[in-house]
Amino acid sequence: MDSEIQPFENQPVTADAGLTQPGPDLTPAPPSTLHRIFVGPQGLRAGWSVAIFFALFFLALLVIAGLVWVVTFLLHHKPSTGAGMTPIGTIIGEGSLLLALICAGFLIALMERRRILDYNLRGTGSVARFASGLVAGFAALSALAGGLYLGGWLHFGPVALTDAQIFLYAALWAAGLLCVGFTEEGFCRCYLQFTLTRGINFWWALGVVAVLCGILAPQYKNESAWGVWFFAAAGLLPCLGLYLRKAQHGSFWYAAWATSTFFGFIHTGNNGENWIGIFAAAAIGFVFCVSIYVTGSAWWAIGCHAAWDWAETFFYGTADSGQVAKGHFLTSTPSGPVLWSGGTDGPEGSLLVLPAILLILAIVLVQYGRPGATRHSVNRAT
Repeated sequence: MDSEIQPFENQPVTADAGLTQPGPDLTPAPPSTLHRIFVGPQGLRAGWSVAIFFALFFLALLVIAGLVWVVTFLLHHKPSTGAGMTPIGTIIGEGSLLLALICAGFLIALMERRRILDYNLRGTGSVARFASGLVAGFAALSALAGGLYLGGWLHFGPVALTDAQIFLYAALWAAGLLCVGFTEEGFCRCYLQFTLTRGINFWWALGVVAVLCGILAPQYKNESAWGVWFFAAAGLLPCLGLYLRKAQHGSFWYAAWATSTFFGFIHTGNNGENWIGIFAAAAIGFVFCVSIYVTGSAWWAIGCHAAWDWAETFFYGTADSGQVAKGHFLTSTPSGPVLWSGGTDGPEGSLLVLPAILLILAIVLVQYGRPGATRHSVNRAT
C-alpha cells in the first residue's frame, strides 16, 4: 500500500518551498476584560493604584501603631494628655505616618514596576531645591507675621525658653516638622499628584472633588467646610476651560485641583480651623503643585512646607492650624477681629495669608518658572 505521505526527496521542489507553509500564529491574544479593567496603557490603572495604596498605608499604620503601643507599654510610658503639640509627640506621630507612607509607597512601586523616587522625587539639584524651599517657607511666614504685627493683630511677648532650651527645641521641632513636610507632601504632591496625573481627566477630577464636598455636606454649619467648598468652586471654571480647549498637560492641573481640594479636606479635622485657614491650606497645596510643574520634583515643596510650619510653630510661637505648640521660641497673642488676626487658627486663619501664599507663588515662579528653566521627571500624561 502506498504511503499517504510521500518522502521529502520525492516531492517537487519550488523556489518558495517551505516559505508558504502555514506556521504558528504569533499574534498576541487580546487582553481579557478583567485585564483591561485593572491595567491600562501605563500599567495599573490610577484608581486601583490609589485604592491599593490607601489600603496598604492603613495596614502599615495599624502595624506600626501596634508596635508603638507595645514599646510604650513595656517602658511604662504614659502619653501626655495635656493640650497642645509637643515635639516628641509630633516626632512619634508624624514619624509613624511617614514610615507607613514609605512602606505603602515601596510596595505600590513594586507592583507598578517603578521606583519610589519616580513619584515626583527625581531630578537634579534636589538638595538645592529643598534648601531654596526652606528659605522661601520661612520668609513667607515671616512676612505674614510681620504684616499681622504691623496691623496690630499680633503681639509678641518675651522669649519663652532659656538659652539651652532654644537649641534643643529648635532641633526637636525641626525633626518633627520635617516629618510633617515629608508626610503631607509625600501623600499629596508625590504619590497622589503623580498617579492621578497619569490617569485622570476632567470628569474624574470633578467626581473626586464632588465626593469630597459631599462628605462635608452634613457639616454645613461647620465654618471650616466652607473653605473646601470655596476652593473647589474656584478651580471648577479654570479646569473646565482646560478641558474645552483640550489643553496639553491638562491632566496635571486636573490632578492638582483634586489633590489640593483633598489637602484642604484633611485639615478640616483640626480644632480651631476657620474657613480661611482651610481655603489657605488648599491654595498653598495648589502652589506646591505649581512648584512641581516648574521644578520637576516635590523637593522645593517639602522644604517650604517644613520651614513654614517650623517658623509658625516654634520660632514665632503662633497657633498652627488651630494647635499651639509647647516649647516655642517667641510668645505671641492674636488681637482684634478674627478675620484679620486669625484667632485660634493662627496666622493661617487671617485674610493676610492670601498675600503670603501669592508671595510663595511669586518666589517659585521667579526662581524656576523663567523661560528655559529646566523641568525634570514630572509625569504630565494627557
